[in-house]
Amino acid sequence: MAASKPVEPQGGPGIPHWKLALAVGAPLLLGAGAVYLWSRHRSNKKDSQRRTPEGRASPVPSGGGGGSTANPEANPPPEMSPLEKAQAAKNKGNKYFKAGKYDQAIQCYTEAISLCPPEKKVDLSTFYQNRAAAHEQLQTWKEVVQDCTKAVELNPKYVKALFRRAKAHERLDNKKECLEDVTAVCILEGFQNQASMLLADKVLKLLGKEKAKDKYKNREPLMPSPQFIKSYFSSFTDDIISQPLHKGEKSDEDKDKEGEQAVVKEKFGYLKAKQYMEEENYDKIISECTKEVEAKGKYIAEALILRATFFLLIGNSASAKPDLDQVISMEDSNVKLRANALIKRGSMYMQQQQPMLSTQDFNMAADIDPQNADVYHHRGQLKILLDQVEEAVADFDECIRLRPDSALAQAQKCFALYRKAYTGSNPLQIKSSMKGFEDVIKKFPKCAEGYALYAQALTDQQQFGKADEMYDQCIELEPDNATTYVHKGLLQLQWKQDLDKGLELIGKAIEIDNKCDFAYETMGTIEVQRGNLDKAIDMFNKAINLAKSEMEMAHLYSLCDAAYAQTEVARKYGLKPPTL
Repeated sequence: MAASKPVEPQGGPGIPHWKLALAVGAPLLLGAGAVYLWSRHRSNKKDSQRRTPEGRASPVPSGGGGGSTANPEANPPPEMSPLEKAQAAKNKGNKYFKAGKYDQAIQCYTEAISLCPPEKKVDLSTFYQNRAAAHEQLQTWKEVVQDCTKAVELNPKYVKALFRRAKAHERLDNKKECLEDVTAVCILEGFQNQASMLLADKVLKLLGKEKAKDKYKNREPLMPSPQFIKSYFSSFTDDIISQPLHKGEKSDEDKDKEGEQAVVKEKFGYLKAKQYMEEENYDKIISECTKEVEAKGKYIAEALILRATFFLLIGNSASAKPDLDQVISMEDSNVKLRANALIKRGSMYMQQQQPMLSTQDFNMAADIDPQNADVYHHRGQLKILLDQVEEAVADFDECIRLRPDSALAQAQKCFALYRKAYTGSNPLQIKSSMKGFEDVIKKFPKCAEGYALYAQALTDQQQFGKADEMYDQCIELEPDNATTYVHKGLLQLQWKQDLDKGLELIGKAIEIDNKCDFAYETMGTIEVQRGNLDKAIDMFNKAINLAKSEMEMAHLYSLCDAAYAQTEVARKYGLKPPTL
C-alpha cells in the first residue's frame, strides 16, 4: 500500500468512492438499513409501486345528486364527448386490470387511445402508460417500452412511464437506455425514491463491470509514477528484493572486484534489474528479470518475485500470479521470499474481491515466517478492509512488537482504533484514539502517513484548521506526494467551501504526478457536482486509463456512465440536478 494513501473499506476520504455521480448528495450505495426500510414499505404498500393503472375503476356520472329518476326515457342521458368515452373505456380497463384480466384490459386501453382526441395529450399519455402496465404484467417487455415511449413523447416528465420503461429496458438488457430513464426519474423525484436509486446503482455497477472487463483485458501496461512505486516498496521492511545491493549478491568470480557498480555493469538479469531499481529506471526491470529466469540463474527466485511485483504495479495480475505461485512452491528457497510472495498474492486476491483466498495466503505467510513483521502489517490492512477491526489491531500490535520502529504500523493501528470508535459513536474511545495520533506523530515526526491519517480523523471531527496543518506537514515531508494535495483540496471544499482553492490544489496534484488516478477521479466528481459534465467525463476517462485494477476501473466507468447519462437526460428532457 502506498504510504500516504489510507486504508479504508469504501475508498478514500473527502468526496468518497461511494458517491453517485448524478447529483449533489445522491448516494450510490444504500446501507442495509435503508434497503430494509424500503423493503418493509413495499410489503406494507404493495399497490404503491407504480404497478397499477391510473384513474378510477368506474366512470364518473355526468349528473349531480345521484338520485334515480322515475322515467329514464323522459330524461335521456346527454351524448358523451369523445374524451368521456375514452375515460369510460379506460375505467373499464382498470376493472379488468384489478381482476387480473390483462388481455381484456389492454383491449379497453387500446379503445381509450383510439377514442381520445389527439390534443388531450395528458389523458392520452395516461392511457398509453396504463396499457404499458398491463403489458408489464404479461411480461411483454417490448410492448411496454413502445407504450411508455408514446406516453413520454406526450408528457416528457411522466415519472411513472419513465420508470416503467427503465424496468422494461433492464429486462431487455438495454442497460444504457435503462440508465438514462432511471437517471431522469431520480432527478424528477429529487433522489428521494429508494426504488429508482437502487435500480440506478444496479445498472451502473453492471455497466462498469462489463466495460472494465473488456478494457482491462486489452489495456496497454502503464508503469506508475516513481513516487507511487517508492511508496509501495516503503510499506515493506522485510522485502529482500527492495533492499540495496549487498556483497552477498555477487557471484564467486566477482568477489575480488572492487565496488558493486563495476560488478553490476558487467552483469545482466537480476543484478542488472537491481541496479535499475536504484536508478529508478523501472521500465527495464521486467525484461532483465526475464533474462535471469530464462537462464535459470542463481537468483531465479528473486527475479521471479521482482518481476511479479512489477507486473502487479503495471496492473498485469495474470502475468504476476504464475511467478508468485512458483516462488511460493519453492520450499528450499529463502522463507522471506516465499512469505513476501504470499503477501503480494494475498493482496492481489483482495484487489480481485476474493477475501477468502487472500486470508489463506496471509495465514500461510504467518505460519511459515512468524517473525516477519510485513505479514502482520499487511494482514492488518486486509482486516480493516474486512471491517475486522479488533483482529487488525492485534496484527498491528504484533508488527510493532517485532519492529518497534515501524511508524507506519503504529499510525495505521491508531486509524483502526479511530474507525472502531467513530463507527461505534464512542466519544471516550474517539478521544483516546485522537491522543494516540498525537503520540505517534510526536514519536515519529517524519512519518507522513501519521499526519495524513490524523488529518482524516480531524476532518471527521470537523477540526478543519488542525487537519489543514497536518496536511501541510505531509507536504513538507513528501512534497512529491500528489495524493496529499488532493486530500488538502477536498478539505478546502468541506471547510471553507472554497471551490477555486480546492481545484487549484487538485490541479497541483496532477501537475506533480500526471498518473495520479485519484486526482482525476476527484476532479471529475467535483465537475459533475458543478454541472460541467463534459469536463467531468474527460477526467473520468483519464482516470480509467490509469486504473490499477479491474475493480477500480469498473468503479470509474460507473462514475463516467452516470455523468454521461446526465448529459443525455439534459439533452432530451432539459432536466438537470442541483449543482454546487
